Amino acid sequence: MVPLQKALQIARERGLDLVQVASTVSPPVCRLLDYGKYKYEQTKKERKAKKSQRVGLLKEVRLRPKIEEHDLQAKIKTTKKLLQEGNKVRLVLRFRGREVMYPELGWKVLRKVTEAAQEVAVVSSSASEGNNIALVLSPVSQKKAKETGTDAKTKNP
Repeated sequence: MVPLQKALQIARERGLDLVQVASTVSPPVCRLLDYGKYKYEQTKKERKAKKSQRVGLLKEVRLRPKIEEHDLQAKIKTTKKLLQEGNKVRLVLRFRGREVMYPELGWKVLRKVTEAAQEVAVVSSSASEGNNIALVLSPVSQKKAKETGTDAKTKNP
């Protein structure tokens, strides 16, 4: 236990700061350290923790009922990529003019996309409002994907 004045003098001599670590304890606990460097290290740790704490974003992929096969394959590829990154994907199929009278064409396109992405995604919700049909796909967690993959391997042989 060092008196406060002596601790401050030691800190000044060494070019450090006297920082109170635990104030609730009797007597209070203090440390000699470079406070600027300490704050820098703390913010660096917080940034790293925040970076690894990524939440799944909702991305949107727009489709049309009369989409050509090659364009559809490109949209499917994009959808799979977004799902593998951990994002949710909202598929929006937009009708123009009289296309609204044939919603089965739109559902057929959405069904193709969901079937192509079924190993990496699960349908969360679907809604039909006005000139749009919206479908939300959520990524399958990596653990579940591995479990279903091993189950499939054991059943096939």
